[in-house]
Amino acid sequence: MQGIDKYAYISKVLGYTFQDVAMLDLALTHRSAAKVHNERLEFLGDAVLGMVIGEALFKKFPNVPEGKLTRMRSTLVKGDTLAELAREAKMGDLIKLGPGEMKSGGSRRGSILADAVEAVLGAIYLEAGMETVKEVILKLWQERIAQLDPNAHPKDNKTRLQEYLQSRRLPLPTYEVINITGKDHAQTFEVSCLAAGLHQPVVALGESRRKAEQQAAKITLEKLINDA
Repeated sequence: MQGIDKYAYISKVLGYTFQDVAMLDLALTHRSAAKVHNERLEFLGDAVLGMVIGEALFKKFPNVPEGKLTRMRSTLVKGDTLAELAREAKMGDLIKLGPGEMKSGGSRRGSILADAVEAVLGAIYLEAGMETVKEVILKLWQERIAQLDPNAHPKDNKTRLQEYLQSRRLPLPTYEVINITGKDHAQTFEVSCLAAGLHQPVVALGESRRKAEQQAAKITLEKLINDA
């Protein structure tokens, strides 16, 4: 498929069709593929997204304090959420990557997918203006916003594991970076998590040390609960 045809599905998901296909092409061009890439559009889209989501939360929760609004906004604009949206729009198959990134599975990498979403939003803003990109964002995030509970206190996996061990008067887990592979802009971290109650450490991978530790903590907690 060429031109606009190959973007038919993403246009349907976005509810927006680019008049200038070159703008969408640029938004989906990773820096590994060309000297002119999507990072400037990503910067712009990040700012637009934060403002639109912030305004939506401000209006939806008129009596909620700033701290809770900030936490909810962070949940909505974090990389994992953006990557989910990219997968729903089947963006991975459309992102232009350099040979190295293609071989390492860059089209499935959460950070690359998340950046592409922000770049696409930035491109829509430049082509069609604030009101149009706002409509696109609110449509894409509608269900997620509707499901928000300002009084919820989501805990990350490391916190949940720590509290599980503390409640049983067991030592805190220890994390260790075993290996780091890939280039600086696309590294993969291999991390181990050792916790009382397991015969051997759990090993997990992530795009950053933090994500690898969170994944290791998640698996460790599941093992401890299942073995209890």
